Amino acid sequence: MRRRQVITFLGRAVATWQLVASAQRSASMRRIGMSFGAPIVESYRIAASYLDRILRGAKISELPVQFPTKLELVINLKTAKAIGLTIAQKFLARADDFIE
Repeated sequence: MRRRQVITFLGRAVATWQLVASAQRSASMRRIGMSFGAPIVESYRIAASYLDRILRGAKISELPVQFPTKLELVINLKTAKAIGLTIAQKFLARADDFIE
């Protein structure tokens, strides 16, 4: 299956069987429940940093492990409502973005 077909299938499964889904990539998965992870721009920044060092002659085995400096939480309130899920206000207060 192609990526969009998988996302569509997951979205329908969440709604049909009242499942909660979580994914790291908010750009493509945010419509199926909840997303927590690094924004795609942050991932590209880290990849570019590695590529720059490699092209300048650094050995791959000597490169330090880099972690994202920003994580984001996106909650799909429409999906939560559709499956009858109540989300605590403290959890909502920590979210970076909502889908209503």
